[in-house]
Amino acid sequence: MVFAPIDPYRFADRIGSWMKEDGPASDVVVSCRVRLARNVEGYPFVMRLEPTGAEELCGVLRDLFVDRELDGETIWVGMNEASPVMRLLLRERHLVSRDLAPTDPRLSNRPGRAVAFNDQETVSVMINEEDHLRLQSLSSGLSLRAAWERVRDLDTALENDVRFAHSRELGYLTGCPTNVGTGLRASVMLHLPALGLVRSELEKVFTAAQRTGLAVRGMYGEGSRAAGDFYQVSNQVTLGRSEEELIGDLEALVPYIVDFERRVRDVVHEEQASSLDDRVHRSLGMLRTARSLPTDVALLHLSNVRLGICLGTLPGIAPSEVNRMAVQIQKGHVHTLSGGAVNEELADPTERDRMRASFLRRRFAELSE
Repeated sequence: MVFAPIDPYRFADRIGSWMKEDGPASDVVVSCRVRLARNVEGYPFVMRLEPTGAEELCGVLRDLFVDRELDGETIWVGMNEASPVMRLLLRERHLVSRDLAPTDPRLSNRPGRAVAFNDQETVSVMINEEDHLRLQSLSSGLSLRAAWERVRDLDTALENDVRFAHSRELGYLTGCPTNVGTGLRASVMLHLPALGLVRSELEKVFTAAQRTGLAVRGMYGEGSRAAGDFYQVSNQVTLGRSEEELIGDLEALVPYIVDFERRVRDVVHEEQASSLDDRVHRSLGMLRTARSLPTDVALLHLSNVRLGICLGTLPGIAPSEVNRMAVQIQKGHVHTLSGGAVNEELADPTERDRMRASFLRRRFAELSE
């Protein structure tokens, strides 16, 4: 277990294995995530947990993880000890939620809140977010089963050490009624640029997901906007269904979406080859030369480049490189990778846009060497 403060500069530059690898169906599927909500019996739920109780529970769980390896070396970060920039980095890496690491300083110092994660960032555990424990596993590409098995094994191991709040009739008890039952939320992040070009076809995906009891959200989940044609598809219901059934729903729908996106890509590429090639290379040119880029604009150009890579018009660049950049152009990473002090206020948006463009010019220059 690592308790020492993390070097944010090295952390922002080094990314987890799930972002570096090109997993199954990586031309369309960026990553899979499975999360389990759990509460420790004998403690009030987080919304009723007094500060002393939150700190006590956090200490119990920290001691529990000291000798436990989360699929490799385990890193522990207390939210009260983390700088605002570090909390932002953790959020942008999908290791913590906005609820655990809020930007509002009035909410950021609640006691007993922490995150534990492994060196490869494939497993993380949020402490005292909406529930006492949020166990999470991330994997590259269409590898939902691998993510599920990893988090299931961690859940099973933890039940040997602590007793979780559970009802024979309802299943696992959680702070939010929508998570009661399995406590499972599974999601798949998809890159759907071709369907984004044909909005009527993209609407069919949304409709199919809703009919299956699934939700389609933006890059950072609930409450976020879709940017750069990145979408998350996740389950909405946890009660009355088994974990296998919930995972099975996604395993049934996602290959259909993957096939749909690929077919639309082929049609668009065949019918609009010249304009599509121009679109891809214009975006590549912008990323190589622009002096200022807002996040949404940069993500749009990265989306076009990623599409070109997957269609074979931009050989020599892996989709995982774009996945990595899509995270590292977020404001916390841009601030840190540009040498900003971790205890300083973030640069203003105009300056960040210049930093972002500089970072992208440098990355694409390195890739062309």
